Amino acid sequence: MQPKHRNRRIGLIAAGAVLLAGAAFLVLSALQRNVSYFYTPSEAAVEGVAPGTRIRLGGMVEDGSVIDGPGLELRFRVTDGAQSVPVSYAGLRPDLFREGQGVIAQGRFNPSGEFAADTILAKHDENYVPRELIDVMEAARAAQEAANP
Repeated sequence: MQPKHRNRRIGLIAAGAVLLAGAAFLVLSALQRNVSYFYTPSEAAVEGVAPGTRIRLGGMVEDGSVIDGPGLELRFRVTDGAQSVPVSYAGLRPDLFREGQGVIAQGRFNPSGEFAADTILAKHDENYVPRELIDVMEAARAAQEAANP
């Protein structure tokens, strides 16, 4: 016959393991859609990000798309090579922000499909491009080459 305290210890360990597994499941299921650091314009279109949902939108600032508005207003387009999204921002422009450079805009889509950013994060190194963006841009180029041989 086994002592009572040993049975109790095994029961507590089993209960703790079940609780830990349940907590891990809940956390992973809650974070399932938001595991990526940012959405590219193509991913945002495919996943149909609902207006008002706060996300990070990452890509390259499209050449020729930057428009300075009155005051601190700024409009530009973020592209991943396959799709582009219009972005509006009101605030100080980061020093490293310019056309053809990587950017991550944090904010929400409005019902018209424009992304209203409240924060803009410009990259720090002119040679840096996020790996996810490189993969999407290469896939877009391959698709264009296949469509136009």
